[in-house]
Amino acid sequence: MAKSDRFQIIHQEGNGLTKATLQVILDTATGVQYLAWHDGYAGGLCPLVNKDGGPLTWET
Repeated sequence: MAKSDRFQIIHQEGNGLTKATLQVILDTATGVQYLAWHDGYAGGLCPLVNKDGGPLTWET
């Protein structure tokens, strides 16, 4: 499988062992930011939204 640079981690907190891992992931194709978290075997992913309820985008 070829390496893809489409998704980049732009912020990360926690270590996943004693504290949940939180990451902000950037989709470089659309500019949309997502919040990902995992703690043990549980986890989730959701888009971040701006004050109007639309997707939070990275301004380049």
